[in-house]
Amino acid sequence: MLLPAPRGPLSETVVTALRGMPGGGALPFVEADPYGEDLAIALYTLYELHYGGFEGVDPGWEWDPELLRLRAQAERVFLAALRSDVDMTDLDSALEALLVEQVPGNGVSHHLRDDGTWEQMCEYFAHRSVYHHKEADPHAWVIPRLRGRAKAALVAVEFDEFGGGRADRMHSRLYADLLDGAGMSSEYLHYLDDVPAPAIAIVNMMSLFGLHRSLRGALVGHFAAAEITTAPSAHRMAQALQRLGADPRCVEFFTEHIEADAVHEQIMRRDVIGSLVQEEPELTADVVFGIQATELLEGRLAAHLLSAWAAGESSLRTRLRWLVSQNG
Repeated sequence: MLLPAPRGPLSETVVTALRGMPGGGALPFVEADPYGEDLAIALYTLYELHYGGFEGVDPGWEWDPELLRLRAQAERVFLAALRSDVDMTDLDSALEALLVEQVPGNGVSHHLRDDGTWEQMCEYFAHRSVYHHKEADPHAWVIPRLRGRAKAALVAVEFDEFGGGRADRMHSRLYADLLDGAGMSSEYLHYLDDVPAPAIAIVNMMSLFGLHRSLRGALVGHFAAAEITTAPSAHRMAQALQRLGADPRCVEFFTEHIEADAVHEQIMRRDVIGSLVQEEPELTADVVFGIQATELLEGRLAAHLLSAWAAGESSLRTRLRWLVSQNG
């Protein structure tokens, strides 16, 4: 994985620093739009140091005090925007809202199922690749921060996400297979420079929640929201791919999630959230915040995708050039 291209002065500061050696002077923070391209790629780059890292970047940067100080300032901007822009409610109402499907639906998976083109589908694959290449990794950070039944139940969900112990069934591996089936590159984060801020912000939120113990309730809320809403969406995506005559590897990624996440929904609601708020009721508001922040950012991504496609434009920063498979 090579360093991404900067998208503004803040990410330029980060990328320039990482090209050198850790332990240098102060790294100035530059104000940036909390949902903009510059802050999104800056935070994603900083968080990636805790995942796979970058080719040619000294591993010592992961815990460099100046870089961590810069990251904390960027995180404060992003977190403040999320807290300001969600409409907090009670936990039961937040969970109930996730279970209600709008009829008729007008989301991204509805569009792709009914009217989406193969090019739009491949754009969608590129957007989601910035998460699915590391699927379930951000959620693993919360495991040592939970206790008892909540921890055991969350680990059970994670075990499935990581393929039940089989490397070829890890969901990140299945997504790489999907990309291969679509005639796209399955190299780790290959499309990061093509993907705009709305998709990147979702992954930044996961990393932010996962890397801070104080936000463990928010991470649980986010994870629950993702698991509860995935099964019906995955079903529509499988239908869309079948309509488009896609490679079976593309379809398999989504069919795998239909059954698995239907089970995970129950575990997350009853065993993880239920146990967590029973043992630590003071975290209830954070769980709600995690749910609603997820819905907020997913809504921003959906609006971006659908508005671009309605205008006949690419939803990516640059229109994809890929080897189109025979099914395309």
